[in-house]
Amino acid sequence: MRMRIRMLAAGLLAGTSLFTAGAAFAQTATTATLVDDTQPQSGGDEIVVIGKGETRQTQTLTQGDIALLVPGTSPLKAIEKLPGVNFQGADPFGAYEWAQRVSIRGFNQNQLGFTLDGIPLGDASYGNVNGLHISRAIISENIEQTQVSQGSGSIGAQATNNLGGTIEFRSRDPKSTFGADLNATGGSDNFWRVFGRVDTGEITPGGPSAYVSYLHSDTDKWKGWGSQRLNQVNAKIVQPLGGTLRGVATFDYSDRRENDYQDMSLGMIKRLGYNWDNISNNYAKAILVSDVGANTGYTGAPVTNPAAGTTYPAPFANPDDAYYNAAGLRRDYLGSAGIETTSDATVHGTLKGYYHNNHGQGLWYTPYVYSPNGTPMSLRTTEYDIRRGGVFGDVGTKIGINDVTVGGWYERNDFRQARRYYALSSRTDPGRDSLSFQSDPFATQWYWKYQTDTVQYYVQDKIDLGALTANLGWKGFAVTNRATPIVAGGLAGGKIKVTDWFQPHVGLNYRLTEQAELFGGFTQVTRAFVSAATSGPFATTQAGFDALTSGSTKLKPEASDTYEVGGRYRSGIFTGSLAGYYVNFRNRLLAVTTSAGIVGNPAILQNVGDARSVGFEATGDVRLPIGFGVFASYSYNDSTYRDNVVTASGVIPTKGKTVVDSPKHMLKGEVTWKGEGFNARVGANYMSKRYFTYTNDQYVDGRVVVDATLGYKFDLGGRKLEVQANATNLFDKKYISTIGTNGFGNSGDNQTLMVGAPQQFFLTLKVGL
Repeated sequence: MRMRIRMLAAGLLAGTSLFTAGAAFAQTATTATLVDDTQPQSGGDEIVVIGKGETRQTQTLTQGDIALLVPGTSPLKAIEKLPGVNFQGADPFGAYEWAQRVSIRGFNQNQLGFTLDGIPLGDASYGNVNGLHISRAIISENIEQTQVSQGSGSIGAQATNNLGGTIEFRSRDPKSTFGADLNATGGSDNFWRVFGRVDTGEITPGGPSAYVSYLHSDTDKWKGWGSQRLNQVNAKIVQPLGGTLRGVATFDYSDRRENDYQDMSLGMIKRLGYNWDNISNNYAKAILVSDVGANTGYTGAPVTNPAAGTTYPAPFANPDDAYYNAAGLRRDYLGSAGIETTSDATVHGTLKGYYHNNHGQGLWYTPYVYSPNGTPMSLRTTEYDIRRGGVFGDVGTKIGINDVTVGGWYERNDFRQARRYYALSSRTDPGRDSLSFQSDPFATQWYWKYQTDTVQYYVQDKIDLGALTANLGWKGFAVTNRATPIVAGGLAGGKIKVTDWFQPHVGLNYRLTEQAELFGGFTQVTRAFVSAATSGPFATTQAGFDALTSGSTKLKPEASDTYEVGGRYRSGIFTGSLAGYYVNFRNRLLAVTTSAGIVGNPAILQNVGDARSVGFEATGDVRLPIGFGVFASYSYNDSTYRDNVVTASGVIPTKGKTVVDSPKHMLKGEVTWKGEGFNARVGANYMSKRYFTYTNDQYVDGRVVVDATLGYKFDLGGRKLEVQANATNLFDKKYISTIGTNGFGNSGDNQTLMVGAPQQFFLTLKVGL
């Protein structure tokens, strides 16, 4: 994770959560339908909003919803209109990973489960600990379906961190006939994106079919200087194996390179304005700011240029106001192969293996460490290398009124993480490109090998009792984490394990009429630890880790109990749902100090008690005559800490305070129209204020952001020709989007905020054969 040295030290001493625990605790409305989410959907233009027959709160979106957004929009941004979902981003696409955040019912993205075709994507951390973001795993045009479970999620999901729900993506299958698609988009800030896909069709009658697709995207940052670009390849092949069995293989290559936006504080925004950013176009000024920082003692660096004086160039107040540059680089390969049954199989099942290779660097030109040649900056990296592979599967069949399924998953993740420093060429030329992978460091602060072995299984029985359906089951796992030093750097090594073989899932669905049903359930989930130098139990000293793994201070994993009840209804032009929930978040983990600050002991993880979430979610869709539709969702969420945090320096009064980054009210809505080749959409997204300190003394205001789409499809027989215009932040609202980019403090303003992108316009041409 890209974290500033000063901010890391201050955040740890303030008790900043390494897990951001508890933070941290809508689909074209005209075609939304109440459907059976227990069966795969056919896709096409249909957009599924509200599930039928499920025993928990769940909605499913199809490709049609993503297609209405600006091409390149994160698939996670597409779900932001669903009830309970809080999505934030600092660019118009929600794709910039440092600022990308999604939370559900108060649980942050590190506490949600993510899968693609069943392949585990990890905990969505920026620092690439055990997976990758969905935007790097698949191109958005190739997503067939997204299922969101707002509770603790699907029992069979390959995830050991889903305290607060799961988001499961499914890729589209190849077409049965030959076809080609080409989408080209241009727009604000020199945005340029080209996507192409070729489907082979059935290579032989009833035989294999495949597609391969390529994406190139590049845009300037909307403020400051720098680029954000992506090159990506997707491929998929399906081979019928006779009867109800088929073989499936997928491949993804992704190369993402992004210049960062500057993290802000409320004070900085007031003093410097919303458009303030890094000074990547002015190396000379960055050198001067570094010199003044050293001369005033602010950076603790040696004084090498007394002539620079002690006065910062306007409008700087310190070197943290803006840095020369920063960037995130990620290169991923993800492949899978396996067999699966079709939807009409009597005995249903899946068996699939996968492999993921990642190389990543988070870069920051730091004024706190000098280059050996005396240049008053160096290039600091946090480096990530993942080699993980696994296998998962399930098998089930109906036995009388029972539909019994058993499944399992095994993964080994070999992860290496390092903190390194690279020299800049001189005071007049940095000599290094922020969007290139770096080599030849002059120092390695720490370098660690982490191995995580995961074994998970589940058992589920769906019992058909006529109008009443019962889902009974449980899952269990054992996750073993090991850390081995290459360069220790004062961090901890050793072994820690979480075992919980019984995590019950119970759900009921009662069909009142063909139009109405009730549902309710209970789920208990445990979260495994992560293996990293920047988060989790190994991010401390050896003495601190030893204290966590033995005696009365032995660390317990986080866990959640989720209760929910609700109903769904459809009659005529209206489809709606209403759900209420209660969540008890147990064993909340924070990094807190264990002695007076002057002693210098680092913070270690500590169980600081519980958090509680209570709320309800309402969804409604009305299909009106002449192609009009209205969709809306409202969420009320009251997430609070149940205990104060006790540290060596005193008590932090968090009891009864609202969980950080947890808005109480969210209201989303859209009006759509489709007819005579035209389609149009206007959507609005409101969320109330959000706190970014644990004691609730600092917050960002609520905001409403409006987006719009207008498209026209030409009637060319079997060929596709479509023009689509998109506007994001239509009324140019100035607002704070992401909070917590540098963690959350106990109190006081903090440089941990991201500004939302201004009004942007885009035009897309879509051609297909």
